Amino acid sequence: MLPGAMATCLITGGAGFLGSHLCDELLRRGNRVLCVDNLETGSLANIEHIRVPEFVHYNVDITDPYHVEEPVDFVYHLASPASPIDYLRLPLHTLKVGSYGTHHTLGLAKLKRARFLLASTSEVYGDPEVHPQPESYWGNVNPIGPRGVYDEAKRYAEALTMAYHRQQGVDTAIVRIFNTFGPRMRPNDGRAIPTFLRQALQDRPLTVFGDGSQTRSFCFVEDEIRGLIGLAESGHHLPVNIGNPEEYTLLELAQTVIEVTSSRSEIVHEALPVDDPQVRQPDITLARQILSWEPTVGLREGLQRTIEAAGPEALIGSLR
Repeated sequence: MLPGAMATCLITGGAGFLGSHLCDELLRRGNRVLCVDNLETGSLANIEHIRVPEFVHYNVDITDPYHVEEPVDFVYHLASPASPIDYLRLPLHTLKVGSYGTHHTLGLAKLKRARFLLASTSEVYGDPEVHPQPESYWGNVNPIGPRGVYDEAKRYAEALTMAYHRQQGVDTAIVRIFNTFGPRMRPNDGRAIPTFLRQALQDRPLTVFGDGSQTRSFCFVEDEIRGLIGLAESGHHLPVNIGNPEEYTLLELAQTVIEVTSSRSEIVHEALPVDDPQVRQPDITLARQILSWEPTVGLREGLQRTIEAAGPEALIGSLR
């Protein structure tokens, strides 16, 4: 590609929460964007505002072989059911997206001689014995538990990506994404921030699993997208953590949401799900070194910006 030339970027899962924000940013930077999404968990509502000739949506199921006629410079492979509600509802489909879907998409990247970025996940670390989690940690995953369909699909996709790189010469990258939040989150997808916001905005009790001492790290979507693009445009091939290293207990998160929303909600406790990780915090030393990347938006500011951008009705669930 010549310097300054428009790149064509293909995004699987481009109508999802993260994918639609990536579409927006790549278009803003002057690229052409091909959004591949069969809307299994994505939504046309996330991309209906994009009405430019540089954007095309293909309604394709990537678990079947598929082809794109035009040249492609970058492939961002984001497609996958990602929330517990989705992958517990679609266990076989989740495994097929991680296996067949990744295989077909890597094959397309090979054919087009495109740079390929796999969106993996912090879930490959399982319930980690190392804290915070560096990319060199191999993980502690239960392959036969209910979460195994997602965790192992992503771990397999990472192995497949490296095999295509080593044997087939495909230019690949792997990003391990930690919890990300912002506008366009689905209010009923079962994850902590959309659930807490939906409950708080209705003054309903916030449901915290277990005693709330388990930790998570939350990255605002604007920072996450900047990291994904930076990695895609780098020459790095091994996995890189992209997430916010600020760590919060779920109880602290619930209290912060109540404060930001000025809610009258109380906090109630429910049984801890099977294989729920006790700690989750990225070591982003590598991202700082090779990408000069680190997050700039903290949790409280990100929550405020999410509410302002999305509006209470969307967060409560009157909009998908």
